[in-house]
Amino acid sequence: MNPALRRFVRDYAAVAGTALLLIIVICAVFGPWFAPYPNDAFDTNPLNSLLPPSAAHWLGTDTLGRDVLSRTILGARVALFVSIVTILGSMMIGVPLGLCAGYFGGASGQVIMRLTDLFLAVPQLILALAFAAIMPPSAGTAILALTLTYWPYFCRVVFGEARRVRSSVFIDALECTRCPRWRIVFAHVLPNVAPAIVVRATIGMGVTILTAAALGFLGLGATPPTPEWGLMIAESRPDLPGGWWQSTFPGIAIFVTVLAFNLLGDSVREVIDPRQRRSS
Repeated sequence: MNPALRRFVRDYAAVAGTALLLIIVICAVFGPWFAPYPNDAFDTNPLNSLLPPSAAHWLGTDTLGRDVLSRTILGARVALFVSIVTILGSMMIGVPLGLCAGYFGGASGQVIMRLTDLFLAVPQLILALAFAAIMPPSAGTAILALTLTYWPYFCRVVFGEARRVRSSVFIDALECTRCPRWRIVFAHVLPNVAPAIVVRATIGMGVTILTAAALGFLGLGATPPTPEWGLMIAESRPDLPGGWWQSTFPGIAIFVTVLAFNLLGDSVREVIDPRQRRSS
């Protein structure tokens, strides 16, 4: 077995995070097939309004008579879609800018990093709220707002790693052979900073899901009747504390998903980055 894979398998946190994430992915992909009431996740039924957890509805129903378990399962698809698209968009912006600033430097590098510092000076949620507030509420708005506020994290990480690789002897040797600089960047620098990108992306998935839920809770993300966890918690507020199950189970789903990505991200960092490994 590969040594890195062996370390990963022996890490209980990594195994737990992977198992939780696998369950969430299964819910996202196959949710409509095994959700108990997939149609009731969208269609209202006033006769079933605010039913407590029972054998018929394991997690109860909301104020519109929709099955909470079905909506929570289907909400995994929305959460993963928003987070994956956001992380990919952030990487497309932050990684090239970080490589350019870290390897080429100069005035352009200074401009890029000062812009990055400007974004990082403001908490991401506050900045995302500002971007989302000027656009109509939707899942697309949440994705755009999160992408525009998360790319600096990739840029900062890639900048630091690119600077480290740039000072390596093999880069000096390649430059002495008059190898094209862009070839050096994409064929030699980028592969060496890829582990840091993977770690940031894994941890960023959890952060993005949490921030997207906050946007949905504040009415700046997904709109009804989309089964989005933050929106489900917001819709349950008028019925609290009586209808506690409406907000409790979507909140647990958010907690478990973020925890899974954090556990996995920390374990991946220890496996692929020797400087972060715990002493055994």
